[in-house]
Amino acid sequence: MAAMGNRHTWVRAQRRPRRALFLSSPIGLGHARRDVAIAQELRRLHPDLQIDWLAQHPVTRVLADAGEPVHPASAFLANESAHIEDESADHDLHAFQAIRRMDEILVNNFMVFNDVVDETYYDLVIGDEAWDVDYFLHENPELKRFAFAWMTDFVGWLPMPSGGDAEAALTADYNAEMLEQRTRYRRLRDRSIFVGVPDDVVDASFGPGLPGIREWTEAHYDFAGYVTGFTPPSDEERARVRTRLGYAPDDVLCIVTVGGSGVGDALLHRVMDAVPLARRMLPALRFLVVTGPRIDPSSLPRRQGAKVRGFVPDLYLTLAACDVAVVQGGLTTCMELTAAGRPFLYVPLENHFEQNFHVRHRLARYGAGRCVPYVQACDPETLAEALVAEVAREVRYRPVETDGAARAAAMLAELI
Repeated sequence: MAAMGNRHTWVRAQRRPRRALFLSSPIGLGHARRDVAIAQELRRLHPDLQIDWLAQHPVTRVLADAGEPVHPASAFLANESAHIEDESADHDLHAFQAIRRMDEILVNNFMVFNDVVDETYYDLVIGDEAWDVDYFLHENPELKRFAFAWMTDFVGWLPMPSGGDAEAALTADYNAEMLEQRTRYRRLRDRSIFVGVPDDVVDASFGPGLPGIREWTEAHYDFAGYVTGFTPPSDEERARVRTRLGYAPDDVLCIVTVGGSGVGDALLHRVMDAVPLARRMLPALRFLVVTGPRIDPSSLPRRQGAKVRGFVPDLYLTLAACDVAVVQGGLTTCMELTAAGRPFLYVPLENHFEQNFHVRHRLARYGAGRCVPYVQACDPETLAEALVAEVAREVRYRPVETDGAARAAAMLAELI
């Protein structure tokens, strides 16, 4: 028995370190911010866990600031953000059709992923909207040799009215394929995590003859609550950030940002057109325009009372310091403003089903923000009037969860 005990001690001493591979969608920066927060919480639960990131720009920009290790094979990934930018024009991105046209990119990136997990054993692979890996693993389930966790903040492809009957049929077909995959290979995802709560899921159908999206999601997902990765700053912290940014207490600070991709360039120009008019209506207005990592700040015209910056780390702190904001319809930026209790206008990309349906539904549930269609934002006077009116609006948003990262990490920790 003593020999057996010594053998167990030797086995424990020789145990290899646990490893996880994190895949974070590169379309925007929202996934990266929440995934870093989840990874940090996961290490608190498993201090010996080594996390590698298979990632591409602009996610790698966030990972660099956070000190997270990027796998060398990331250099072989085809850039999804570049494809999305090529598919967009003048604040119009037909997101569903753009994803339909990126098969070549998805195949390439799955092959890179498969080489990585062939070379190194990972206890856990986490895919935050890693569509390529989820789809091709379901098509080739024999390739799964690790625990696999899937994360998303929306479920269900939805047709835009402009797509007519043809797009309605296509989205229903895509949804039906996903439902069939999940029914046939239930074991493939060891955990499906929805970043939100059941009421955040749209109350719509996957298509004719298919189940309701919310009903199906409640039956097949665990819910982490929203993941901000931060606690909303106090008034004192907000004041310190404003001082650091160079703004006086009586300045009315407007932050303008369009997320991490390059598809918001047109909106930034429309806001710049409205700056002089808005400042005539409210002379105390000052603008800080954040272009993000994929739009050159020098490409924007200069306006008196407006500063232009590129990538801003910890943008949520800057957003929390504002008096009003103008943003695109991306979920993360809108929810950061919601968590901070800031009034804001959001302008969804035309024909972007997620921003126009899924995100708008969630913001309506929180009572947050005012949606401005792009056609209205194109008129400088209309945009200026809406902005000035928003400054005076008293916000009464539903509180945003602050423990989402910890809850998601606890679900993932069980798989290691």
